[in-house]
Amino acid sequence: MLEEMGPGSRSPLTRRRFFEQLAAVGGVSLAMAGMDALGFGFASAATAPPSLSGGAKNTKVIILGAGLAGLTAAYELGRAGYQVQVLEARAVAVGRVQTARRGFVDTDLMGNRQECDFDEGQYINVGPWRIPYHHQSTLHYVRKFGVQLELFNNDNDAAYVYFEKGNGPLAGKPIRKGQIAADARGYTAELMAKVASKGDLDALLSPTDRQTFIDYLVNEGRLQRADLSYKGADGRGFEILPGAGVSPGPGKETEPFAFADVMSSRAWRVLNSVAGWEQQRTMLEPVGGMDMIPRGFLKNIPDGVIQYNALVDRIQQTAKGVKVSYTDGAGKKAEASGDYIICTIPLSVLKNIKMDVSKPFLEAMSNVAYAPVNKIGLQMKTRFWEEKHWIYGGHVYNDIPGIGTISLPSTGWHSQKGVLLGYYSFGGEAAKISALPPEERAKFAVAQGQKIFPEYAENFEKAFSKSWHLDPHSLGGWAEWSDESRKAAYPVLCEPDGRIYLSGEHLSYLTGWQAGAIESAWQQMAKLHQRVQQA
Repeated sequence: MLEEMGPGSRSPLTRRRFFEQLAAVGGVSLAMAGMDALGFGFASAATAPPSLSGGAKNTKVIILGAGLAGLTAAYELGRAGYQVQVLEARAVAVGRVQTARRGFVDTDLMGNRQECDFDEGQYINVGPWRIPYHHQSTLHYVRKFGVQLELFNNDNDAAYVYFEKGNGPLAGKPIRKGQIAADARGYTAELMAKVASKGDLDALLSPTDRQTFIDYLVNEGRLQRADLSYKGADGRGFEILPGAGVSPGPGKETEPFAFADVMSSRAWRVLNSVAGWEQQRTMLEPVGGMDMIPRGFLKNIPDGVIQYNALVDRIQQTAKGVKVSYTDGAGKKAEASGDYIICTIPLSVLKNIKMDVSKPFLEAMSNVAYAPVNKIGLQMKTRFWEEKHWIYGGHVYNDIPGIGTISLPSTGWHSQKGVLLGYYSFGGEAAKISALPPEERAKFAVAQGQKIFPEYAENFEKAFSKSWHLDPHSLGGWAEWSDESRKAAYPVLCEPDGRIYLSGEHLSYLTGWQAGAIESAWQQMAKLHQRVQQA
């Protein structure tokens, strides 16, 4: 549940990525049009859990997995009076909502064991790391559990873009995103304004509308009204900063890059007219780490409900009930019995567990892929990005293979140290880097970051990396449905097979987001509760 793609991904073009690219090219309106054309809803659909009135009728529900979907179901069903037992394979109840801080341990399928040794108070969200304002299902529990929030700077004009594969004098140079934005939009507005001023748009615009359109372009592109030319804008920065006294004067603005250089640099690829629906310019994050959300659930779920280190190996059902066989933390075989199961285990893992379900249900589980995803946190001994480069949060977009996105923290301003996200990569590039041992992953991330920030290597202290496709309990960052599998397999899995209900981000149109897990749990427990009432 890692939430969102990053620029530079080379993964296959799924529907999710198609919509993101529509938004990048034509803004959110084009993405919405694309979703409407394909018949899909667009936003987080629910804002509050369903009402579970009428009593639980002495019903026991076994919940498999204590990630966000499992915790949601356990909390809400418990409040409604159900007997609930949760079996969790990990030693902690977080699922993919993981925050790496001092003492956090991760062992992957290649046998790499990492124990995070960041300084006290430093952390990196190796799972989900930001929340859009419209994911009200997630924010419902943030409010309910009193989880403190702070702003997440998801788009910063002061941050750099760095494109090695472009051409011209801007290729391979760190450039402020705001400078590229000002120049690309300014020159575009200049072209449009000059076309409009010559009457070439008369077929579309009345004389009054044409002048209004030109006024808009002058304002949008910061054009010179006399000749409708673009000469730069104060928003792109100053060579000499304005200040006090007579020497600095009003400040000397930077000269714009040549239009041809802006276009050939490829840096314009990071621009869009409005924020993507899932990628708002300003988002939210919990103070202290994203795992504050599952911690909120745990404070409100009774002790003993969750059985940790419970590795499920068999799921059975009859017309009268269900039974789950598992191995506990001591290596002993154990069983749990109940009336129904809500299973939140990722399909990538679940399809390898023996289950008493129908053949169509089994086949449907095999029709979804999971994204290879890498993240790495790099602890730096100084916050040089703030001190030397005046960048406060945001992302350094680049086209460096294996890096994807470098992100700067939106918390701890002006403290001595900080942890930045050294890479966030997907697909084949993620698979290549994850094959390296952790220390080599860190060396790679530092060497690439050094191309952009000259202070990178000298400030690097410690690292912690996570490869979600190498996590034995996840086997991928999030579900990636194809159009065909959404049509054929997805509806099958959204309905119960006998007494077994599936839930998780994979059973939503918000794959990779916490809201998808929560709303999937809401939907499935509502179906289960209705069935209990009817019985």
